[in-house]
Order: sequence, then structure tokens, then C-alpha cells
Amino acid sequence: MPSLDEAIAFFVDHFGAELIFTDGPFADPTSDGMRRRLDVDPRAQCSLAMLRLGQHHNVELFEYTAPEQQSTPPRNSDVGGHHLAFYVDDIDAAFDYVRSIPGVVTQEGPNDVSPDAPVAGQRWFYFKTPWGMQMELTTCGGDGFYTGLPGAEMVAPTETWR
Repeated sequence: MPSLDEAIAFFVDHFGAELIFTDGPFADPTSDGMRRRLDVDPRAQCSLAMLRLGQHHNVELFEYTAPEQQSTPPRNSDVGGHHLAFYVDDIDAAFDYVRSIPGVVTQEGPNDVSPDAPVAGQRWFYFKTPWGMQMELTTCGGDGFYTGLPGAEMVAPTETWR
């Protein structure tokens, strides 16, 4: 598990995030407030950082310490498994870049989506951060990522892979 500072540095140094603020640590040593508010061990404590990616996306990072804390991240197929995905304009350049980051493990890719899929033309790959968090980078080779789907009205991304 990384320190909050290591996670902040990863997103700032490799994804162009801007650190907006940090806060904490938060704890409630006299009651079970942490359990009631966050569904964590009552003795847990956490600190957080808010990062901005581009004009429209915030990523909130947490560092927890807690009794009996599990240190193995869940796989995507596990209950509670998850990943964070970002759109990029050039998936091949993004794949090469991510592979060059120390401690990152890339999965097979970039992968093509079936031409019969609702997002035909999409290409994607998964990778793990140095602390084991699953992430995905994806792109769309056609007119638009959501053409013909309910999300088609959303504004197209204006930022490019750096």
C-alpha cells in the first residue's frame, strides 16, 4: 500500500494531475463514528487528497490505517473489485508510456472491441499502479465513443494524452 504522498506523486507526475488540497488525518477514537459514516473499522483513521485531472475530473485519494486492514487489493473479478478508467486520444502512445513507468504492470493490450459491440472501434488496456490499483486507458477510433447510445450528448474530451 503506498503512502498518500506516493499516490499523489504517481497521478501528478504521470497523468498531469494537479494537487488541489490534502486533509486529515480523520479519526473518531471515542465512538464508532468512522463505522457509521464510512463503514470502516471504528478505530480506522484516514487522510485524503483531492486531485484535478483536466477541467472536469476530480480524483479523491485516501490513505487508511485500521486494525486488521487487508493489504491485498481485490482483483477486478472479486466482490468489491474495481478499476479507474481514463480516455486517451492515442492508445498506442499511452500504452508505451504507461509501460515505461517504474513499478507499473501492464496487462495485454491495446485490445480491440468486437465490430458488433455497441462501442465498436474502442481500444483499451488495463494496468496496475505500483501499489496494485487496477486502471484502464481507453480510446475510440470512430466518430464518437457513445455514438447512438444515451451518452452521445456528452461533450467530447478536449484534452490529449501528454
